[in-house]
Amino acid sequence: MTARFLFLFLAPFLIASCDSPEEPSAVSLAQGYPALWQVENEDGETEGWLYGTIHALPADVSWRSAEFEKVAGQADFLVVEAADLNDTAGLAALFESISADEPPQQGLVARLDPALREPFVEFADEKDLSIAALDRLESWAAALAIAQAASTGDTQNGVDRLLIDEFADEPIGELEGAEKQLGIFDDLPESEQRDLLNAVVEEATLGDEGNQALAIAWKSGDLDTLEARSRQGMLGDPKLREALLVARNRYWAAQLDLLLAQEKRPLIAVGAAHLVGPDGLPAFLEARGYTVRRIQ
Repeated sequence: MTARFLFLFLAPFLIASCDSPEEPSAVSLAQGYPALWQVENEDGETEGWLYGTIHALPADVSWRSAEFEKVAGQADFLVVEAADLNDTAGLAALFESISADEPPQQGLVARLDPALREPFVEFADEKDLSIAALDRLESWAAALAIAQAASTGDTQNGVDRLLIDEFADEPIGELEGAEKQLGIFDDLPESEQRDLLNAVVEEATLGDEGNQALAIAWKSGDLDTLEARSRQGMLGDPKLREALLVARNRYWAAQLDLLLAQEKRPLIAVGAAHLVGPDGLPAFLEARGYTVRRIQ
């Protein structure tokens, strides 16, 4: 997994902010709109919709198309990865309790590959990150905190968060919830956590171009680029790919099979990384007998 891909992959649990750019952001200038699918039963009747989200964006990005507005108006309820993203105090407390439940034996810098240590110290200074605070975090949690600091977007502009606000008057379903989602990372062996940490630090210290390129691919609905990126780095490891992506998609598909059979039709909004390739959520739903047709 790449550090950039965390924002198409995992709902945010740390609160970050960034100033609105004086010039239009590169993401806002990208042509097209994010991918949107319609899910149909064996009789061709619409049972719901799938929409790929990104969890942090510049404030000036316009991602709502006429087709999306139509779908949002037709959907009876929203389904997301974790429904309580607006409970910032509760999420912060949850993250704090899980992220340090097994105190690390080494400081953060000592857990990094030697070649990354000096660049990371410079990055931390630039971003006003407290290395002492990161020292207390388990490796997976430090990786998420660093990825958040490296993001060029703001989680307050994350698509899932905005949709939760929009559907606040309706029941909102969740596929995992915050505690289960963080637990997936917390359960990784320390060796895998350190691989993740080092991958995040390596990309974070390279600058912002990778973040923008990935967000542009999402904004323009470029699924080939998103799928290619989803197979790089950490997710090229079969065991990690199974634990962090494929097993979750399989579990979600089983839950959605029950939801889609109901009379009310959901808009299912999850990180875009979960919706691409032969082991993405559309493919798992098709294996269960649905037709998943891209409409944007």
